[in-house]
Amino acid sequence: METVTQTLDRQVVVNLILAALQDVLASMADEVVTPDENTRLIGRSAVLDSMGLVTLIVEVEQRLEADHDLVVVLADDRAMSQTRSPFLSVGTLADYVMQLAAEQG
Repeated sequence: METVTQTLDRQVVVNLILAALQDVLASMADEVVTPDENTRLIGRSAVLDSMGLVTLIVEVEQRLEADHDLVVVLADDRAMSQTRSPFLSVGTLADYVMQLAAEQG
């Protein structure tokens, strides 16, 4: 039996987050941005406002469950208490998802 981490590699997670981010950005209809792994999600030069970030988090959680049978809660006390926010960029969010997936085995 395959585990989540055997079927889910980091690049798959990055691509999933990028697709979700593109959908969120399209719904905001502001400026055109082509996101990549280094795209900032919070802080200075972030591409999302607070509502956009919440929408992205929900979208990523839903896609992980639908596409990979991975049920995670991304915005919880653990995430908020990290020294380095997992929501800083697409890459840091992907790293956090991979950490949660590894813990589920």
